[in-house]
Amino acid sequence: MTRAFLRDEEGATMVEYGLMVALIAIVCITAVQLIGTNLNDVFSDIAADV
Repeated sequence: MTRAFLRDEEGATMVEYGLMVALIAIVCITAVQLIGTNLNDVFSDIAADV
């Protein structure tokens, strides 16, 4: 029974999925923030030219 428990990898798989989801969320949040900042600069330049 102990050997079967040590060979069971389902818990590790769940942890790996959780880490992947967290990493994807961090990348998405960072990308949205950078795009938002760059878009704000573009619109500010356009407004200043008008």
